[in-house]
Amino acid sequence: MSSLWSENSPAPGVARASNAPIEGSTALKSRLHARLLDILNLSLLDRTPRDSLRLEIRGAVVQLLTEEKRLLSPFQTDRLVDELLDEILGLGPLEPLLKDETVNDILINTHDTIYVERGGRLEITDVKFQDTRHLVRIINKIVSQVGRRVDESSPMVDARLADGSRINAIIPPLAVDGPLVSIRKFSRSPISMEKLVSFGSLTPDMALVLSAIVQARRNVLISGGTGSGKTTLLNALSAFINERERIITIEDSAELQLQQPHVGRLETRPPNLENKGEISQRDLVRNSLRMRPDRIILGEIRSGEAFDMLQAMNTGHDGSMTTVHANAPRDAVTRVEQMIGMAGFEISPRSVRQQIASAIHVIVQAERMEDGKRRVTSITEIAGMEEDVVTMQEIFRFRRRGLGPDGAILGDYEATGVRPKFAEVLKGRGIELNPQLFAPSRRTF
Repeated sequence: MSSLWSENSPAPGVARASNAPIEGSTALKSRLHARLLDILNLSLLDRTPRDSLRLEIRGAVVQLLTEEKRLLSPFQTDRLVDELLDEILGLGPLEPLLKDETVNDILINTHDTIYVERGGRLEITDVKFQDTRHLVRIINKIVSQVGRRVDESSPMVDARLADGSRINAIIPPLAVDGPLVSIRKFSRSPISMEKLVSFGSLTPDMALVLSAIVQARRNVLISGGTGSGKTTLLNALSAFINERERIITIEDSAELQLQQPHVGRLETRPPNLENKGEISQRDLVRNSLRMRPDRIILGEIRSGEAFDMLQAMNTGHDGSMTTVHANAPRDAVTRVEQMIGMAGFEISPRSVRQQIASAIHVIVQAERMEDGKRRVTSITEIAGMEEDVVTMQEIFRFRRRGLGPDGAILGDYEATGVRPKFAEVLKGRGIELNPQLFAPSRRTF
């Protein structure tokens, strides 16, 4: 496959390797990477199978090592070739972490300090970038693939990887000690409600009620803190949407993994270099109303789009869902009220609360606890208004009892005994739940 190599590059050779240890591997890899970029025909890389490319690069690496009088064992050479392939085709030192199914989050605190989250707990890794320039180059490689940019004039960026993982990066001068990067990995196969039950995130009764709520086209608000599993829960709930329905999703960075065939995915656009051309979530929500959706799923409400989303929920788009950052169901209602104020309309607080009470039927509260586990801590129905107050009734909740010897949180899932008002709506849609689901009960975890 000589066409892979540029006209002036030396032909890949073969040299005998030894078992000598690698010394100065970072500098060596940097030199070899630069040499390979000089001799490779870069225009053919994307069209060359990885296995074939690996063989060609291995031959070139062996020859370059011979020129440098460096002798490596076959194992060391193979490892070096894999790292160089990751640099050329992938995201360098991040590739092994991205391929590791046990890693949920990758947190980069400057080029030489990288943490990961496994099982809800943070741990430091021995992965490092060569220097700050190396890290910035990888950041630019990521964001350029989705039409974003990061530089001194625009030092913050939100983007996504090809597999849907979400990345946030911030570079100097805003990041004082060096670039900071957060990558929220997404499972290649969405987590189902059955898996959440097996993880202990909720009980089978709670899952059954949530599935009925979605099938009966009740509007759902998922509330929780950062990393509490709101988007995972939203994905799991969306599995209960009828395949005949048309769904429009709206996100800052497209990360929802809906399995239905009729899904239209919309994503916001940041301003360009001239600070023009921005398309916000609010713009997309308003446009989606002209796209004949049966349901609208908004990744997260953050500001004025809350008003448009409530309008959609109140005007024929039953069964819509969204998420919000809040620590409790009552806080979620307050936050939505505040965000409606950001829309710039002169609306009385009572009118805003009436909109919320009529648009949102159920609030599902999620929490990531100290032991790293993510749990649904409350399923709460919005029952209506009493004078100027939005009334709510909790149907299920998680009560903490303490800590186990291994630091695991002990607690009980409880049915409060309240029969929700939406039970009659469900019955009218042909979904009849056993009243015993709501009888006071307790399940220990």
